[in-house]
Amino acid sequence: MPKTTDGRTRPLDRLDKRILTELQKDGRISYVELADRIGLSSTPCMERVKRLEKEGYIMGYHARLNPQMLGYNMLVFVEISLSYQSPDAFQKFNQAVELLPYLLECHLVSGDADYLIKARINDMSEYRALLGDMLLTLPGVKNSKSYIVMEEVKETSWLPVK
Repeated sequence: MPKTTDGRTRPLDRLDKRILTELQKDGRISYVELADRIGLSSTPCMERVKRLEKEGYIMGYHARLNPQMLGYNMLVFVEISLSYQSPDAFQKFNQAVELLPYLLECHLVSGDADYLIKARINDMSEYRALLGDMLLTLPGVKNSKSYIVMEEVKETSWLPVK
């Protein structure tokens, strides 16, 4: 939570929460419309949005693209296990992953694998190249396990604002 000027933690109030909820629905909404929806005038609403951005609650604004329209017809999750676990091994892997195209997400996880990767590609031949030419050649990779998505049941970036 953000700190007040005297060092105390200041929780989000109901207006902050309503702003965050509305911006998740429509990040392109004007300050005038947003202010109207939450019951504030434009200037205090804009000041709250700027504060929420500065404090890190709002990380950015993005257009949500249709992957199929861009030719990314396959969604795949890949578990990656490293041959050894150490801070150096994780750092080398993390740096190499940053350079790879097609990867939407990469997470260091607990469990049987070390990493879980989410990728979008066009087809099986592109997936074969991603796995064989890119993922399996990353530093320290011991093995992988892939999950090809047959149907996307739910995909969202929506977070409940409590």
